[in-house]
Amino acid sequence: MSTHTFHAPAKLNLSLRVLGKRDDGFHDIDTLMVKLPGLADTLEFQESTQFSFRCDDPTLPADETNLVVKAVRAYEAATGERCKFSITLKKGIPHGAGLGGGSSDAATTLHALDQLRGGKAGAARLHEIAASLGSDIPFFLTPGAAHCSGRGEIIHAVAAPAPLRILLLKPNFTVPTPDAYARWASSKELPDVRYAAQDLDGLSLVNHLEQPVFEKHRFLAEMKQWLLARYETAAALLAGSGACVFAVLHHGEDAEALAKAARHELDPGLWHWTGVTGN
Repeated sequence: MSTHTFHAPAKLNLSLRVLGKRDDGFHDIDTLMVKLPGLADTLEFQESTQFSFRCDDPTLPADETNLVVKAVRAYEAATGERCKFSITLKKGIPHGAGLGGGSSDAATTLHALDQLRGGKAGAARLHEIAASLGSDIPFFLTPGAAHCSGRGEIIHAVAAPAPLRILLLKPNFTVPTPDAYARWASSKELPDVRYAAQDLDGLSLVNHLEQPVFEKHRFLAEMKQWLLARYETAAALLAGSGACVFAVLHHGEDAEALAKAARHELDPGLWHWTGVTGN
C-alpha cells in the first residue's frame, strides 16, 4: 500500500499583541506570523483498512486528545468520509515551545485528508474545521505569512518580510499556552528585562505574553537578556507562548557559535535550531 508524506512547518510570531479577554474565554490578539520551512514535523499517511495513529515522541499522547486524531475525527464528521490511513507523526518541532507544532500537525492532517480525498471539503470548509479545533490552526492552511486577529482565526495574507536569520533556544521544559494566557492580565514586569517593541528593518518585534511567561519562568527572561547583550544579535523575543526564545542575527554572524556560547554560559542542555524565516 502506498505512503504519502506531508511536512508540517513551525511558525514564528514576529509580533504578538494581546488586546483583551473575550466573553467566550479566549483572548483577542493581533499577530504577524511567518513559517519556518526548515523546521517541521513529518506526517506519513499509509493506506489502510482503518484509521490508526502513532507518534515517535513518547511524551505526547497518541489517543483521542492528540490534535492529529482530533483533526481526523473532525474531518470525518464534516465530510462523512472515513479515514482509512495509518498516520505516523515524526516530531521535529519541540513540544510546548510556542512554535505551533501541534497546530501545524492538525492543519496538515486536514489538508492531507482533503487532498487525498479529491478536495471533498474545500478550502472554506477546511478553515471552519480548523478554527473549531484551535486558534492557530487556520494559519497553517495558508501558503504564506499572515496577519491574524480575533482569537487568531481571522487570517489576512500579507507579503512576507525579508528573510531573517534566526536562532531558536529552548530549555528542557514546556509552557502550556492556556497557562500563559490565563496569567496575562494579572502578571507584572520583571525589573531589568526589556519588554518594549524592538524595531528591525520596518518590523516591530513585540510579544505581550513575555510578561506572564517571564514572571513564572525567569530563565526565559535571562535567555532573552543574554541574547540582547550579544553582538551577534539584532533582536530577541519569546517565541509565541514559550518556552523558546529566538534571536534575529546580524548579517554574517555565526548562529552555531552563538548556540555553543549559550550552552556554555546558560544551560548545557539547551535545544537549538538555526535557519531562515520563510513565507
